[in-house]
Parts: sequence; C-alpha cells; structure tokens
Amino acid sequence: MSDTTTATPEATTVAPMETPFIQELVKQWRAQDSYGTWEKKNDEELLAPYIVDKEARRAIPIIGDPDPEVLWRLELFYNAIGLATERATGIMVSPMMKMSHEGFGRMILTAGRLIVINKHLRDVHRFGFLSMEKLAEEGGKLVDSAVDMINRFPEVARF
Repeated sequence: MSDTTTATPEATTVAPMETPFIQELVKQWRAQDSYGTWEKKNDEELLAPYIVDKEARRAIPIIGDPDPEVLWRLELFYNAIGLATERATGIMVSPMMKMSHEGFGRMILTAGRLIVINKHLRDVHRFGFLSMEKLAEEGGKLVDSAVDMINRFPEVARF
C-alpha cells in the first residue's frame, strides 16, 4: 500500500472564504467599520447577511421595496467585484448603480470607456445567495467575466 494519494477535484478547489472575490468583499465590509463595531466578528459572520436560504427567501414578500441595508450590501458586493477585477488587471474599475424605490435597476462596472459588467437588477429586496459557496461562485463568475472583457478590449479599458 502506498502513502501517496491522488488529488480529487474537491481537494483542489479553493474554499469560498479564500477566493479573491470573497477576500475583497470582506475588505469592503471591514473598511466600512469606522468605529470598530465588527472587529470581534469573523469573516463568515460579517458576510452572513448575504446568505438567504430557501426558508428565509419564502418569508420575504414577492413584491416589496428594498431597505437601505440591502442596497448597501448590493453596492458592497459590486464594489468587491470591481476591486477584484482591478487587482487582476491593474485597470481601475468604477461601479455605477441606478435603482428605483421598487427594487428595479441597473448596475454597471466600467473600465475606461469599456462597460465590463452590465446587470439588470430586479427584486433587489430579495438579494442574497443560498450559501457561502454560491456567493463566492457568483462573485467569481462576475470577476472572471469583467477580466475577460478587459483582456478582449484593453485599448478601450485604458482610454
């Protein structure tokens, strides 16, 4: 019997809390804590409001206005996507959000003259993810998409 084991795909995946996107999201939250209120909270506790399981989602009305805290979490989510994209490409990425009081709107992230993310948002009052893995996965997909767009059109992104 050999002491070596073959690596399984699960063993080579990165834990959600170690992904570049989640690390940027945590930094965004920590930067907002000007009075040190969240110093004793670990990273998972800070990001817990992003996790909305099926039961919690059922408790949220289908139609409703987003409260300011949900909008703030949404902004931090996209800010983290922009910063993770900046770190990967070296090009500044700026978020812009336009939201109606009913929770419908649009979020774009721009690099120079290039729109790297263009998301139409609806039902923002129900914004959240089933698990930390889904949060990391969705954020990672958006970062990858933005990096790909910058790599495809670098001259527009640098303009």
